[in-house]
Amino acid sequence: MEKIDYKKKLKELYNSSPKEVSVVNIPAMNYLMIDGQCDPATSKSYQEAIEALFSVSYALKFKIKKSQSIDYGVMPLEGLWWADDMADFTNGNRDNWKWTAMIMQPEMVKQELVDKAIEEVAKKKNLPALPLMRFESYKEGPAAQIMHIGPFSEEGPNIQKIHKFIEEIGHKLRGKHHEIYLSDYRKTAPEKLKTVIRQPME
Repeated sequence: MEKIDYKKKLKELYNSSPKEVSVVNIPAMNYLMIDGQCDPATSKSYQEAIEALFSVSYALKFKIKKSQSIDYGVMPLEGLWWADDMADFTNGNRDNWKWTAMIMQPEMVKQELVDKAIEEVAKKKNLPALPLMRFESYKEGPAAQIMHIGPFSEEGPNIQKIHKFIEEIGHKLRGKHHEIYLSDYRKTAPEKLKTVIRQPME
């Protein structure tokens, strides 16, 4: 049985210094994705999206383990965040936040396998977000990132640090704010949460 640790294999993408901003070049990778708009802290639809993503990701893991004798750890939840009016991120209008919740999938996961996994999960669980799920490639390219340790509500200074860094090296912000949740926020104390904060740049 071959075992692959993708967080180690892709260490520079999924592990950053909490002190310094680092520059990374993100290749095209495949993700399960679900889009939405709501306050993530209070909305049922965001929680439903997360449950559906993990359910299908684990179904894929077990299918590959059985058929290809490859075992790997399911990757962490990630999120792309934006709003039509970016001021909504600072003025508290959280219901206007738009998001893509997503989980990276290894290279042996193909569309046909995803379709079968979704079908199997649908038979076992009633998950409202399943029909909203898609499987697609996403490439960010050059980006700056830092590790944030602590509550999501205290990310502001680190986000500003990344934006300032990008401006200082003569680049511009591009694309969507990206977060990678290395901790399970349901089981981890807020002050110990680890989140990679990433901003694509040009």
